[in-house]
Amino acid sequence: MLVDSHCHLDHFQGEERDAVVARAKEAGVAEMVTIGTRLGAQAATVREIADSYDGVFATVGIHPHNAAEHPIPSVEEILREADHPRVIGIGESGLDYFYDKAPRPVQAENFRVHIHAARESGLPLVIHARDADDDIAAILEDETGKGAFPFLLHCFSSGAELARTGLRLGGYVSFSGMLTFPKSDAIRAVAAEVPAERLLVETDSPYLAPVPLRGKRCEPAYVAHTAARLASVRGMGVAALAELTTGNFHRLFQRSRRA
Repeated sequence: MLVDSHCHLDHFQGEERDAVVARAKEAGVAEMVTIGTRLGAQAATVREIADSYDGVFATVGIHPHNAAEHPIPSVEEILREADHPRVIGIGESGLDYFYDKAPRPVQAENFRVHIHAARESGLPLVIHARDADDDIAAILEDETGKGAFPFLLHCFSSGAELARTGLRLGGYVSFSGMLTFPKSDAIRAVAAEVPAERLLVETDSPYLAPVPLRGKRCEPAYVAHTAARLASVRGMGVAALAELTTGNFHRLFQRSRRA
């Protein structure tokens, strides 16, 4: 059994979504997490999707791209959106300096509010980090000093130092189809170093389809290809890697065991 720890099922509609989930199950992906990127209507959509399928869970939060669309929410607003049995995490939130779709101070404030919600609720924070390693690390250091909180560095494509900082602070690291790309030697080097008990896999679908499906619209079933490459990187069998990452997922996202 595999878990796709990060996908965007709200990008698929109606019967297409039904088929995507069915193909995932046929490929051995028993569970998947559909990710929040806005509060309000989008959060309601991911909750509804999670309610509609066995083995599908949700997170709620505001993506850094969307951080300036509305006033920064309060911790209480985020927690109200997360008050649902199939919502198992907060986010995704973080910093994206590649696209810079929101002013950086707004992104940082939004990130910190989501950290506070994760700390207060105990739900893991799904962190988006792109071209912002130093500021992500600094905020994680500062906020952990105020009190620990569970978190996941998702779709890891940052430098090894951010991975080391996140791991030292108790975080987990998840790898997407980017791990399989020919020029991703640096990502594979990080993946080889992450402690076994902190390792997850994901698709970030509909983006980043892994080799040999690169260029296609990604979907949760494709996490099997990423898992196979990750197993190879770590010198272990695919079945053992699946068992390992599934166990890690349930240890981090504890509400998934009760939903």
